Amino acid sequence: MTSFGYTLMTEQAGPSALVDHAVGAEEHGFDFAVMSDHYSPWLASQGHAPYAWSVLGAVAQATSELPLMTYVTCPTMRYHPAVIAQKAATVQLLSKGRFTLGLGSGENLNEHVVGAGWPHVSTRHTMLREALEIIRALLDGGLVDYDGEHFQVDAARVWDLPADGVPIGLAVGGPAVIEQCAALADHLIATEPNPDLLHAWNGTDGARAIGDGTRAVGQIPISWDPSSVEAATERAHDQFRWFGGGWSVNSDLPTTAGFEGASKYVRPEDVAASIPCGPDLDAIVEAVRPFWEAGFTDVALVQIGGETQQDFLAQAAEPLLEKLREAAPDRPWMRAPLEA
Repeated sequence: MTSFGYTLMTEQAGPSALVDHAVGAEEHGFDFAVMSDHYSPWLASQGHAPYAWSVLGAVAQATSELPLMTYVTCPTMRYHPAVIAQKAATVQLLSKGRFTLGLGSGENLNEHVVGAGWPHVSTRHTMLREALEIIRALLDGGLVDYDGEHFQVDAARVWDLPADGVPIGLAVGGPAVIEQCAALADHLIATEPNPDLLHAWNGTDGARAIGDGTRAVGQIPISWDPSSVEAATERAHDQFRWFGGGWSVNSDLPTTAGFEGASKYVRPEDVAASIPCGPDLDAIVEAVRPFWEAGFTDVALVQIGGETQQDFLAQAAEPLLEKLREAAPDRPWMRAPLEA
């Protein structure tokens, strides 16, 4: 069965509310939860950006069975990879084995704050590969020294390690990062239902095939509202119109003002064309369908609007999950073209 997750959006809710949302997601039957890790919201109207790792620690204690994942953390600028390894090990221990470390090459919006500039995308991929090598070595235990082009590690050791390690997910947007980094990761992460990404992953030397113990985790924004399509569209336009820019644009813009400027000509109808808006649960199912048709094993939903989360969980989550599970194919995930 496809697994359906819930997104804890740090950009649209404060830390205490996010913990409550995680508890609600577990109570109402979501299969897992993912959490963004940003220093800034995309747009000022979203209004939040708590520290994800503190929230993860609280969520790990407030829930009992809900699997957790960062979606995603950048281990190259705002955080040194040695620190990421320590944080991931700690969350895995606190959650009793429910945590997956999702990693990616990051966005200027969140990483420029440390004053180190914003490298070219090819440099970011090389930095990500080095970071993965360091994190892998530290999570394997022992004393680690590393002398790379971008990172150095001097006699580092993570002292509190989970016995079964920490699975690593890798955010991919194209073949370059897959070629460099897939063999160092356990799972694929993507925000578009693009089967070519899965093909590229399965064709990479050293990477385990999707479906063979390896997950392909997607994510899709929705704007459910019990009242009307118009109310849902207005909220999605206010808080998520940045989403249509695509990652080639979104990864390079440095500030919320930049996102305001880049999205000022995006109309409500443009947002509604790419994000399901309104009370129709069947429309949401159809929007999610391309992910499982592309071969994704997991899909995390983003309900837009921090103030809507409790109503969404109480009123829509269970019937929506029932519809999604009825519609998703009950079969092994990899169609023949995607098999290794």
